[in-house]
Amino acid sequence: MTVQRWTDEMLNDLAVSVIELRESVNTLRDSVLNTRKGLDTVGDSVDGLRITAQALLQVAAQHQRDMELHKQEMELFKQRQAKSDQRFNILLKEVRYLRRASQGDDSIP
Repeated sequence: MTVQRWTDEMLNDLAVSVIELRESVNTLRDSVLNTRKGLDTVGDSVDGLRITAQALLQVAAQHQRDMELHKQEMELFKQRQAKSDQRFNILLKEVRYLRRASQGDDSIP
């Protein structure tokens, strides 16, 4: 087995490689830290979006309830209007009958 001796050039190359590796590790560490910060920001954004979505769902649900109530109120209004129209038509017939009667119309049924 032969033993190889390290030359100054080999040691310098190794030192340069170690320095480059250290710089690469530091760069990677910084990148990981920035990624973590970015993920924290994304998490905060997701939480904000979740809160906003819940608020929008509540607003939509309230709007739906309001629309259902309005629909019921409109239906009641239509029913009252139909009854009112019916009473009006009866009164109109009676007025016409009384008018014909007061004019002496013999064709009163």
